[in-house]
Amino acid sequence: MSALTTEALHALQRRSVLVLSLGQVLGGIAFGATVSLGALLAADLSGDDALSGLATASVTLGAAAFAIPLARFAARRGRRLSLTAGNLFALLGVGIVILSAALRVFPLLLVGIVMIGMGNAGNLQSRFAATDLASPQHRGRDLSIVVWSTTIGGVAGPLLLTPGEALGQAIGMPPLTGSYLFSLVAQTAALVLYLVALRPDPLLTALNMAATPSTATVLGADVDRPVSARYAIFAVSGSHAVMASVMAMTPIHLSHMAHGAHGAAATSTDVTLLVGVTIALHVAGMYGLSPVFGILADRWGRVPVVLLGQAMLAGSLLTAIFAGEHAAGVMVALILLGLGWSAATVAGAALLTESSTVQMRPRRQGLSDSLMSLTAAVGAAGAGFVLTQFGYGGLGGVALVIVVAIIVLAPFGRIRAAV
Repeated sequence: MSALTTEALHALQRRSVLVLSLGQVLGGIAFGATVSLGALLAADLSGDDALSGLATASVTLGAAAFAIPLARFAARRGRRLSLTAGNLFALLGVGIVILSAALRVFPLLLVGIVMIGMGNAGNLQSRFAATDLASPQHRGRDLSIVVWSTTIGGVAGPLLLTPGEALGQAIGMPPLTGSYLFSLVAQTAALVLYLVALRPDPLLTALNMAATPSTATVLGADVDRPVSARYAIFAVSGSHAVMASVMAMTPIHLSHMAHGAHGAAATSTDVTLLVGVTIALHVAGMYGLSPVFGILADRWGRVPVVLLGQAMLAGSLLTAIFAGEHAAGVMVALILLGLGWSAATVAGAALLTESSTVQMRPRRQGLSDSLMSLTAAVGAAGAGFVLTQFGYGGLGGVALVIVVAIIVLAPFGRIRAAV
């Protein structure tokens, strides 16, 4: 691998980004369906809205538990096999979710969602895989392209709720599980894609280049900046916790709004349509403009774009506080929530990558993904209690504290990034 010419290296990077992007399109379908249906299924099977947050908590807990082992596996065996392992766990999880709905067993539902979360750890790792062979001046752009690719599947997932329900009813599937059929097909296709097409492996190639003196600096200065890396991890995990906690409770909040508007006349179609459109807009915000944020992070610097993300997150939470009882207000809040998450995640991931040596990257990337998912799980689990006690606006107020902390600590990231 050390004999790669610059032209061959760039060609390999373009191929890797293409394969990773296609995989994210497919993986986003399962993610979108789980986000939209998980809370509704949890509330239905448990009979308690306060437990609905456990769905998002479970998916993030699964990602948290699997992120570090998956990163270590990637460091030993490469991205190709680690991403494939994530797809296998997601496939098993989808099957268990469908079975739990058929048997109406709430704990089994959580087991299935945890396994989907373990698969989502692989999806999260894809954005770092895009940076393995990226040149420093295009690192944010390449990372953001892979993040953007999730838009297609992530938006399609929620929008497939209604046709998925119709298909599920036609073949006798349990309520609220029909769109998981699309998830099964998409995850299988992603598994085959990674296994066949992600060759040669980008991470193993980068590690081989780093071990060879003549090519060690081809991908940029290999300097360790631990303070900057720690801030990047905090900014990414904090932003994700804000996004996940608010998003987890939005389907329940919208369900209450639909029943409040239509009363007993409200149907499951009314609820799934309102939830599906809102979550689709949110997911579009999460991924749709990520290339813009990637380019800005390359041109302006990583920390300024992280702060741009916090400004949008703050706007989202203030909208939820003051206009959260109106459907339009919730949609605006969820779009801004997605945009803020996108800017912070893209810039923060680029900052973490360039603040770590090639050998340290998989370990820190796994730690970042684990903490990101763990804090989101805690936030989502607590969000159900906050929603029932203080309402949607109260939830926005609590999340705003995290945004302020990320802004206040920003100098730590900027100082180290300038070294």
